[in-house]
Amino acid sequence: MGEFASYVGGIAAFLASLSYIPQLKKAWPRGSTGDLSLGMLAALTLGLTLWVVYGLLRQDWVVVGANAIGAGLAGVVLACKFRDMR
Repeated sequence: MGEFASYVGGIAAFLASLSYIPQLKKAWPRGSTGDLSLGMLAALTLGLTLWVVYGLLRQDWVVVGANAIGAGLAGVVLACKFRDMR
């Protein structure tokens, strides 16, 4: 059952990470992050980073991998938001 749970977690992580791709594709080349909330992006990036820490503490590599991808993508969008605020 543990192996099945890892597959389910991996698929869930992949699908959840896909939700960041459209925002990243919009924000990166055009600098169009005006419709994205700085507070939401900061909270999302911090929350996902804390999930990575939690996964590391629990040695749960599905949690680590899934949230590391999401945190990385959200962090890039957050960096684009800071870039656009200048």
